[in-house]
Amino acid sequence: MSFLAFIASSCSQKTSINTTANSDSSSKTLTTKSTEKNNVIRLGYQKGGIIPIARQRGELEHQLVTQNIKVEWSGPFDRCATLLSSLNGNRADIGGCGDIPSISGIAAGQPLCIGSVQRPNPDSLSNAILVLGDSPIRKPTDLVGKKVAVNQGGAGEYLLLKVLEKENIPSSKVQRVYLSPNDAAPALYQGSVDAWAVWEPYISIAELEHKARRITTTHPAPTYGILVVRGDAAKENPVVVKAALTALSEDGEWLNQHTNAASDFLVKELKLSDAVAKQVTKNRGPESYVFPNTGDIAKLQKTADWLLEQKIIPQRVDIRTAVCPLETTAAR
Repeated sequence: MSFLAFIASSCSQKTSINTTANSDSSSKTLTTKSTEKNNVIRLGYQKGGIIPIARQRGELEHQLVTQNIKVEWSGPFDRCATLLSSLNGNRADIGGCGDIPSISGIAAGQPLCIGSVQRPNPDSLSNAILVLGDSPIRKPTDLVGKKVAVNQGGAGEYLLLKVLEKENIPSSKVQRVYLSPNDAAPALYQGSVDAWAVWEPYISIAELEHKARRITTTHPAPTYGILVVRGDAAKENPVVVKAALTALSEDGEWLNQHTNAASDFLVKELKLSDAVAKQVTKNRGPESYVFPNTGDIAKLQKTADWLLEQKIIPQRVDIRTAVCPLETTAAR
């Protein structure tokens, strides 16, 4: 029976009408609260990268609030593994990582998807194998029989293996010591390991403050940056997720035009010296994030297949299906 039919009924049905109206009002309230909850996006961040800088700048929050989207922040996390765990544990919706830990997380069964990507820069100096300044190690071939600190299943292990592959050095000839960056740094400085495969900002800190030096310059297989998304967030709120990824991309483009500001943000965020922050910004290069196209998917698939061949990941990852279902034209 329609609401108008109730009105046309006898006065004895007023109680029923009021009950129905109150129920309808409660339903609307619950719907509004549910919509408000769904319009929250939680951004997880490491120390360094586009997300914490966007947090400092504040423009992203202002932009998303005009679209009725509230931003919450989760972090800082010390490395990709802990950030991915927060996504897996439903404590964040989007986070920035490299392609190697992201693919490793997906291969391990974590419910994650690839939101947007930062394409490799062949000339980037944001990854390196470091040794102490007085080390006899001068080139990758000198690593034979040595201990190298790497993060397991991450960018450091990938860099080391790719360098060894390029130099035709069997990986069994170099001992990998699995350590987080926070543990690897003192291990190198104290001589517990002979070298360290790592990324920025750790490289510049080690070079400028601990007299470490590189034995590699550019990466033999440059890696993608990835904004990883919690799978359920992409499925349930694709519009909100896409809006956040677009806003982060715009923050990156702004930073590319204001490199001094990018350095200043790093000084505040990581408590770095001005010299270290400027070198980090220069070494990292542009912060340009885009939605992945077929070319990006093919390159990431090649990386995923190589990781499987090296037994770094337990199963094959189909990158095409691992891209978030956000219906972006670039991803088709």
